[in-house]
Amino acid sequence: MQRVLVSACLAGRPVRYDGRAKTSGDAVLVRWRAEGRLVLFCPEVAGGLPVPRPPAEIEGGAGGAAVLAGHARVLTAAGADVTAHFVEGAHAALAVARRLALRVAVLKEGSPSCGALRVHDGTFGGRLAPGAGVTTALLRAHGVDVFGEDDLAAAAVRVAELDRGAAAAVSPR
Repeated sequence: MQRVLVSACLAGRPVRYDGRAKTSGDAVLVRWRAEGRLVLFCPEVAGGLPVPRPPAEIEGGAGGAAVLAGHARVLTAAGADVTAHFVEGAHAALAVARRLALRVAVLKEGSPSCGALRVHDGTFGGRLAPGAGVTTALLRAHGVDVFGEDDLAAAAVRVAELDRGAAAAVSPR
């Protein structure tokens, strides 16, 4: 059975910057929780940031790959550089994925860590830009399929494919 790395805030844990959760009641996550598939993780907390914490965005909306390459930073609205925390959290997420052989993640869209398709544009004006968060970029670079919480149907298809592949690999011929 393929387990899935999931942003802890989507599962009801109050770990977001504002001290709240962003609980998803989507049927896919509910089913996966009942099946024992969820591996809950918050890269920002794992990277040493407190709850609550000041909101942070990737400068210029550059995306996580630019942060990992050292071409962009993650900053708070006051200008504090929290890049090291985001990079450390991303590496902690990758370590968990490797240790548990996780091949799929469902992460919080829009987050500078977890955004799968969009991140905030770095102006703190509530606008989104195309791009992936730091954790998403690192996981994808290492072969983990990352989906946002608004693409759970596609994530479920991928998990089912992996389950079938695993079953076929162990079934007698």
